[in-house]
Amino acid sequence: MMIDSHLHTVRRAGLPRDEAGDNYCSPGQLIEIMDRTGVDKGILLPGVSPECRNQYSSTEDILDICADSPDRFIPFCNIDARAGSNSASTNHSRQLTYYKDAGCKGVGELTFNLPFTHPMVLNFFEHCQACRMPVVFHVGPKLGDCYGLVDQLHLPGLEHCLARFADLTFIGHSQPFWAEISGDVTDAQRAGYPTGPVAPGGAVVRLLRDYPNLYADISASSGYNALTRDGRFGPQFAAAFHDRLLMATDTCSPGNNFQHAALLRAWKDQGKLTAEAFENIAWRNANRILDLGL
Repeated sequence: MMIDSHLHTVRRAGLPRDEAGDNYCSPGQLIEIMDRTGVDKGILLPGVSPECRNQYSSTEDILDICADSPDRFIPFCNIDARAGSNSASTNHSRQLTYYKDAGCKGVGELTFNLPFTHPMVLNFFEHCQACRMPVVFHVGPKLGDCYGLVDQLHLPGLEHCLARFADLTFIGHSQPFWAEISGDVTDAQRAGYPTGPVAPGGAVVRLLRDYPNLYADISASSGYNALTRDGRFGPQFAAAFHDRLLMATDTCSPGNNFQHAALLRAWKDQGKLTAEAFENIAWRNANRILDLGL
């Protein structure tokens, strides 16, 4: 079994993702990619925030797509922390409960460009925790001209939320998140793809060790880079945190050619991951924390 925990699609093609004309994958194109890469099921993440979004993908669209292919797709919902009354007192539980009852297994990908410790974000997390809905978040490096929850070097805002919402499952992702796998990351590097050996003391390693409610999906070039930039460290990290990592690609476009599943299979075949560790990352962790019942 292999689950891709981070996929994006739209019900029908609309405005391209960029000026070059790159469109989001259709559901059929996603299934073709999954078949080619040996992925059995995929978790679909709606896109509802204006940041990082040219064509919106509503939770209702995602629920319809999953209803059409229930053996392949699993729905998440998505809500912007500013939704409703644009205040720190909005009752997000109303929407979260509705979507949970409709079959959504979590919330995300969160891309609204607010600090982790902003009152509206804290209110949003409080409701996610109350509704027992795990969140997939994208970390952004700055406010403005950017997308994702904003944090400083070494992720102090994320740590504040991990401690404050100890019963909420957080699933991390993005360049500023994965750059923190190394203890020597700088402000200049955190929005990109640092290369070279991983230095001890990385915030991601420490936070995974100290906070049992933190998980990480290995998606996109950021996750792949973190696992492969240091040939010795990567498989050791995956083996050490095999119960906290989720196989994921962040496939958005038909042109994406991510190799995350192949990397995990290669590490298993080379003896760098045990069969148990491989199965946990490949699907068991997602099955457990999202209550998929597989």
